[in-house]
Amino acid sequence: MKIEFVSDVACPWCAIGLQSLEQALARIGPELPVELSFQPFELNPTLGPEGADTLQYLAGKYGMAPEQIKANQAAIRERGAALGFAFGERSRVWNTFDAHRLLAWAGEQGADRQRALKHALLAAYHGQGRNPGDPAVLLELAAAAGLDAEQARAVLASDAYADEVREREQFWQRAGIHSVPAVVIDRKHLISGGQPVEVFEQALRKIAADAPAAPEAT
Repeated sequence: MKIEFVSDVACPWCAIGLQSLEQALARIGPELPVELSFQPFELNPTLGPEGADTLQYLAGKYGMAPEQIKANQAAIRERGAALGFAFGERSRVWNTFDAHRLLAWAGEQGADRQRALKHALLAAYHGQGRNPGDPAVLLELAAAAGLDAEQARAVLASDAYADEVREREQFWQRAGIHSVPAVVIDRKHLISGGQPVEVFEQALRKIAADAPAAPEAT
């Protein structure tokens, strides 16, 4: 089963969705071989390198009062804690384009490396309030994910993977993905949002059961 996890580092529900998805896959176990990759989506593509104040940005973008934003954040922290993901205080919103470039490169180094970098980025941004557009932060996280730091530095110092990221973002938008997380399975099925573990598990089991059996070798 090929699972493409369309998401943004800046999306808290993407952190929740990934935790839920991975726990669902762990429940199912090795009976369902999975190829998991991460696809880019930007919630805040026009943000400059200086970022923006979280409350001001969310209030302006969604028309929400500060009290409503704080209530939503508390609910997200509660959902995250139940899944083992610790949301911390995050005073600013940052641009994530370079993080997506680095993830695209990491994907060529292996699915495990890309997955490790994705987890590191989500933890740094949502757990520690760090800037995923800061090259120093990205290099630190790449090394922690087991990636070659000098190769990562070269990627960040250039425009490498910029066109690829933009093309992938446009592909998913043309495919009708306008909110994340979007979990695309075998390019045929879509599970939207940060669903509970049970919802992911049931959906994956059903999709696997309904899939046509592979022809026997002759």
